[in-house]
Amino acid sequence: MPITEASVRAALDSFVEPYMQQTLAQAGALRAVEYTPKALLVRIELGFPTLGYTHSLQTALQAHLRAHDIPVPLTLELSSAILPHAVQRNLKPLAGVKNIVAVASGKGGVGKSTVAVNLALAWAAGGAQVGILDADIYGPSQPLMLGLTGQHPSSPDGKRIQPLQAHGLAAMSIGFLVDPAQAVVWRGPMVTQALTQLLTDTEWGELDYLVVDMPPGTGDIQLTLAQRVPVSGAIIVTTPQDIALADARKGLAMFEKVAVPVLGIVENMSVHVCGHCGHIEHIFGSGGGARLAAEHGVALLGELPLDVRIREQADGGRPTVVAEPDSPAAQAYIDAARRAAAILSRRARDRSALFPNIVIEDS
Repeated sequence: MPITEASVRAALDSFVEPYMQQTLAQAGALRAVEYTPKALLVRIELGFPTLGYTHSLQTALQAHLRAHDIPVPLTLELSSAILPHAVQRNLKPLAGVKNIVAVASGKGGVGKSTVAVNLALAWAAGGAQVGILDADIYGPSQPLMLGLTGQHPSSPDGKRIQPLQAHGLAAMSIGFLVDPAQAVVWRGPMVTQALTQLLTDTEWGELDYLVVDMPPGTGDIQLTLAQRVPVSGAIIVTTPQDIALADARKGLAMFEKVAVPVLGIVENMSVHVCGHCGHIEHIFGSGGGARLAAEHGVALLGELPLDVRIREQADGGRPTVVAEPDSPAAQAYIDAARRAAAILSRRARDRSALFPNIVIEDS
C-alpha cells in the first residue's frame, strides 16, 4: 500500500499516549500533519506540561509509525494547553488559578510534603505556572524544603500578600508568618480560618496548578479544608506497609465524600536504595500502593524510592527535581507528575468562564 497523508494520519491517530492512556484521536491531540515522501512534520497539543517530553514522545511515535510500515523521518512539534477543570459543585474556582491539586496522606511520616514539592517542581519544569500552599499549620515543611527559612512575604497594599518565589514556584506557608521556634497552639476553627485566608488573600497571579500540601490525617481540619478549598483533584501519598495503607484508604474516602476526584496514588519509600552500594531493598513491603489503587479504581501514579539523597536535598532547600533533574529519582517524580496532570486533563472542564456575567442595573 502506498504511503499517503491519510494513512499517516490514521496511524498517528491510533497511537496511545503513555501518560493519558488515550489514543491521539480520543484525546483530540493531533493538530497538524505535513507529509512528504522524505519527511514528516507532526504537531501535537497535550493537556499537561510537556517541556522535556518531546524527545521521548518523538522516539515512541517513530517506532509506532515503523510498525505501521511508515519509515519516514519524523519531526515533532509538541505543545501544551492546560485548561481549568471542574471543582466541587458548591464552590467557585479561585480567580487566576486554573487547577488546585491537593496532596494528602492518611497519616504523617509518609513523605507527603517531599512528594508535594517535587510534583510542583516537576510541573514547573514542564513549563507550567505553579504555586504551592503549605497547609500544614502545626508542622510547615515547605519553607525549609524551598530554602526560604527566615524569609517573609510582603503586602504592599496591606490586604493582599505577595507569595515568595523559589525554583520557579510561588510559595505561601504559615511558616513564613510565625516564629519557626514557636509552636502554633490553635484549635481547629482557627486553623481552617487561617488557611482559608492564606489561600484567598495571597496574590497568586495566573497559575496552571496550585499544589496544596495538606496536613496529615483525616480529621475535622482536613475534612473542612476539603470542603472549603475548590479542588480539581487530589493525590494520595502512602507507603507500602499495611498501617499506612489503612490510613490512606481513609484519605480516599474523605475526598469521595466531598466529591473531589482522586487522580491517583503515589507509593513513597517504595524501595530503599543503599547510598554506598546501590543495593535495592523493599524495607516497608511491596505492592501496597498498586493494590490500593486497584481496589479503588484509581491510578498508581508512581513508586518512589527511599533514598538518603532525596532527604538531604529537601533539607538543603533544593528538592530532587531541581537538585538532580537528570537522576532516576527526579525522573520518577516527573513521571508521576505527568501521569497526574494527564489524568486531570481528562476530567470535566470548568465551564463557568464560557458564560457571561449577567448584571441587572436599575434604570
